[in-house]
Amino acid sequence: MTGPVVPLWRQLQAAAAVLAAVRRGESATAAIAAVAGELRPGAQALVFQALRNLGRADALRKHLARRAPPPDADALLCCALALCWNEDHAPYDAFTLVDQAVEAAKRQSTTRSQANFINACLRRFLREREALVAATDTDPVALWNHPRWWIDRLRKEQPQHWQAILRANNSQAPMTLRVNARKSAVAPVLASLHAINMEAVAVGEHGLVLARPRPVQDIPGFSEGLLSVQDAAAQLAAPLLLQGLPVPAGRRLRILDACAAPGGKTAHLLELADADVTALDVDAVRCERIVQTLERLGLQARVLAADAGQPAAWWDGQLFDAILLDAPCTASGIVRRHPDVRWLRRETDIGQLAATQARLLAALWPLLAPGGRLLYCTCSVFRAEGEAQAQTFVAHNKDAVLRPAPGHLLPQSGAKGNAVPDNLQGDHDGFYYALLDKQ
Repeated sequence: MTGPVVPLWRQLQAAAAVLAAVRRGESATAAIAAVAGELRPGAQALVFQALRNLGRADALRKHLARRAPPPDADALLCCALALCWNEDHAPYDAFTLVDQAVEAAKRQSTTRSQANFINACLRRFLREREALVAATDTDPVALWNHPRWWIDRLRKEQPQHWQAILRANNSQAPMTLRVNARKSAVAPVLASLHAINMEAVAVGEHGLVLARPRPVQDIPGFSEGLLSVQDAAAQLAAPLLLQGLPVPAGRRLRILDACAAPGGKTAHLLELADADVTALDVDAVRCERIVQTLERLGLQARVLAADAGQPAAWWDGQLFDAILLDAPCTASGIVRRHPDVRWLRRETDIGQLAATQARLLAALWPLLAPGGRLLYCTCSVFRAEGEAQAQTFVAHNKDAVLRPAPGHLLPQSGAKGNAVPDNLQGDHDGFYYALLDKQ
C-alpha cells in the first residue's frame, strides 16, 4: 500500500529550504534530516540535482535579475532554474516545474511577496532559454558547477584529467556494497541477487555495484550482516593495510583505526583479520554509529571517543602493529555523494586541514611498532592532502619508508566512459592512499 502523493510544490519548498541552509554554511545531510519524512526522499533527489547545477542556476539568475531577492526566494528561484535549465535532464517538464515553483512561493510566508518576481523570472527564462544558456556558457562556474578556485586548482594539479574529474563529480554515485568475507564471497552473493532480478556487477575483491540503488532493508542479507554499503575506493583500505603484514608469534595483531566513524573500514579490517582493533573517533555520537555497524555485522572492537592526536588521553602504552589513519579532509573526492561539499568548502580549508593531517601523522607515528605499517588516506583529490602530505612526512621521518600504493585515485564513472587512466576500472570516489613502513 502506497502513501499519499506529495505535491511537487511541497517538495520544492523543502528542497529550497535545504539549499538555503547550505548557503548559510550548513551541511545538506543535516538539513535533509530535518525535512519531514514524507517529503524527504523527493526533496533530497531535487536538491541534489540542484546542487549539481547550482553554478549554472546562479549565473542564470544574475542574468534574469541583477539584484538577488531575499535568501528564501532566491533559493527557490535558483532551485527551479537548476532543475529546468537542461531539458534533457529535467526531472519534470519545465512548465510544470515553473508552475509548481510559483505555487511553492505563494504558499510560504517568507516567499509569498516574491511570488510574482519568481514567476516573471522563470517565464522569461522559458522564453529566452537558448540565449540565456549560451550567455552563461562563457562562465566556468556555470559550465562546470564548481567554485572557480576549485576548477583552477584542479586544472593546475591535474592538467590532463581535470575535466574528467569535474564531469565525474557531477554524476550520480552508484550504490556499492561490500560482501562480509566472514560470511560469504562476491560470486554467491551476485548469484543470489541475480536470482531475484537485482542487477549487480563485481568490483574489486569484495565489492559489487548495484545497477539501481535500493533501500538497504530491501537488499537480501543486509540486516543479517552479509553486506555493507561502502564505495569501491574505500574498500581498498583494509586489504592495503593487511596484505603481507606479518602476524606476531603468540598473539593477535594490534590495529588502530583512527578517525574511524562510521565504522566501515573498522568492520572491513575485522572481516579480513583476527585482530584486536581499537577504533577511535573524536565525536561520541559518531562512535555510536561504529558500535551499531559492528553489532549488525557480528564483530567486536574497542571503540573509544577520543582525539587521535592526543594519545596521552587514551593510549595504553602498547605499540600497534598497524595503524589506519583516514584523516579529516576537504571531502573533495566524494562530491558525487555529497554535492553540497563543493559549495561549503573554501580554498583556505585545504591548508587548515593539511595542518590537522600533519598533526595526526606526527602524533600516531610513535605509537607504531618497528616493522609496523601505517596507511594514510583521505577522500580528497587535492595534492596538499595527499601526495604532498606523504612526501613531507617521509622527508621529516627517516624511519618511514613509502611503499607502493595507489596514490591519488581520481573520481570517475567508468561505466559511463571518460575514465581516468590511473584508476581502477569501474565507478568509484576520489581517494588518496599512502602506505608507510616503519624501520
